[in-house]
Amino acid sequence: MSYRSPVAELRFILDKVVPLAPVSATEKFAEATGETVDAILTEAAKLCDEVMAPLIRNGDLHPAKLENGVVRSSPGFKEAYEQIAEGGWVGISSPVEYGGMGLPLTMAIAVNDMMSGANLALQLNPLLTQGQIDALEHHASDEIKELYLPKLISGEWSGTMNLTEPQAGSDVGALRTKAEPNGDGTYSVTGQKIFISWGDSDMTKNVCHLVLARLPDGAPGTKGISLFMVPKYLPDANGEPGVANSLKVVSLEHKMGLHGSPTCVMSFEGAKGWMVDGPNKGMAAMFTMMNNARLNVGVEGIGIAEGAYQKALQYAQDRVQFKPIIEHADVRRMLASMKAEVFAARSIALACAVAIDMGHATGDEAWTARAALLTPIAKAYGTDTGMWVSDQGIQVHGGMGFIEETGAAQYFRDVRVTAIYEGTNGIQSMDLVGRKMMDGGKAAFRLLQEVEEDAKAGREALPDLADAVWQAAETLREHTEWMIGQDMQDRFAGSVPYLKAFARVLGAHFHLRAAIAEGAGSRHAKLAAVYIRRLLPQFAAALAEAREGAEGLYALSVEDLSA
Repeated sequence: MSYRSPVAELRFILDKVVPLAPVSATEKFAEATGETVDAILTEAAKLCDEVMAPLIRNGDLHPAKLENGVVRSSPGFKEAYEQIAEGGWVGISSPVEYGGMGLPLTMAIAVNDMMSGANLALQLNPLLTQGQIDALEHHASDEIKELYLPKLISGEWSGTMNLTEPQAGSDVGALRTKAEPNGDGTYSVTGQKIFISWGDSDMTKNVCHLVLARLPDGAPGTKGISLFMVPKYLPDANGEPGVANSLKVVSLEHKMGLHGSPTCVMSFEGAKGWMVDGPNKGMAAMFTMMNNARLNVGVEGIGIAEGAYQKALQYAQDRVQFKPIIEHADVRRMLASMKAEVFAARSIALACAVAIDMGHATGDEAWTARAALLTPIAKAYGTDTGMWVSDQGIQVHGGMGFIEETGAAQYFRDVRVTAIYEGTNGIQSMDLVGRKMMDGGKAAFRLLQEVEEDAKAGREALPDLADAVWQAAETLREHTEWMIGQDMQDRFAGSVPYLKAFARVLGAHFHLRAAIAEGAGSRHAKLAAVYIRRLLPQFAAALAEAREGAEGLYALSVEDLSA
């Protein structure tokens, strides 16, 4: 069985579990009707299943190569990308005035979920462009928007983001790349960036780099950073790619996975660039792109989990050990848990997307706060799910999972970096207990209140499952109150297990919604029982760890750790 996009599940979630209807009811997204949603999901699925998925092994076995300073993509990638661009999939949620579809972000997230499962290495290219479009829409001058947005939205040009340097990873403020004014409104950008996904390509006519750099008078740290548009080819008077800019790909990283996605070391050597937004406002603009990317990276993990699950399911049905191994209890346990995790993570990601859309459409700060709260959870839990499910997929395959020819291992190798992308999952967790709790937990408590109210309403139909969800939400509320009262070091020490506990409770909440929507005895009710009875109890252990604080960790000295 080859990859099949989970259209039915996405439709069900957007109809019954995380309804898109409130988004479609707004004036901004009135065209996102049920008919439109069905058409988008159906057509995107055809592209994923028939064009992208068949190339996933090509990307792994025949990686992108750097030849004479130009990156050559994996066989078939260029032709597949052309179909992505021609179908308008790059600009699905981009502004109509620049050629986009203008649909809700939720629809882009659903499509990116399917594309990630089909071929993550290829999907990363349009995904990065979507993030750049978002940053330019919110921060660039009208002149830059009019020149770049139509080309990016059409897929004719692609976009990247250049943050990381050898000495400046998560500590972005330590960057050394400089930008010197040329006196004509442009800047000369000089420096080296690493880990630049799709930093070059033979699939598009131009590659547009958003580069963080410091002006000569820029203050130390993040406050003195500005953002610049630095294209591979300088646009001519007609807005077409002209002469080559002073930048190059130094090398491609040799990676554990995602071989079809070239990760470049970029050198900017007095390259001409244009400032985006104003002086020293680079981090605000870049955070717009990163926030877009954080949710999408979570979705990458979910897509990979879907692909790994499908492959494991098919193998378990075909492989006979006395009987088909799917009939063995432990294999059934793994598959049921894998499917339950994917559903939970997918629902959380779509809930985050809906909150973002509602915030944009209504201006309601409560929706914006919910989106901010859910973003680190969706990113961390989505990518953790991708790693766990792909690991379990190897286990289902047994010894054959360790053999590359089966393709099971590729899912794990490809997904592993997603827990590092756009801020490691530890950083996401610290963001959750730090910045996202600066409101005293208001957004968290409001969300937990909703979970409890839904659980109360579900007691008549599914009392055992509903009671378990209500109790978990109430316990999480108490622990959240405790967390808010701690100093930041203790919060950070317990942040990862706390986020896991929060995700567990939200996952149970959405499973319960699905079960109630379909009724007792239904497929979703059975899957909800697996999640709530077998996986939800893990939240208690996670909260116990979260409350341990930092003291015990630092009681072990560096010497103790080295002994």
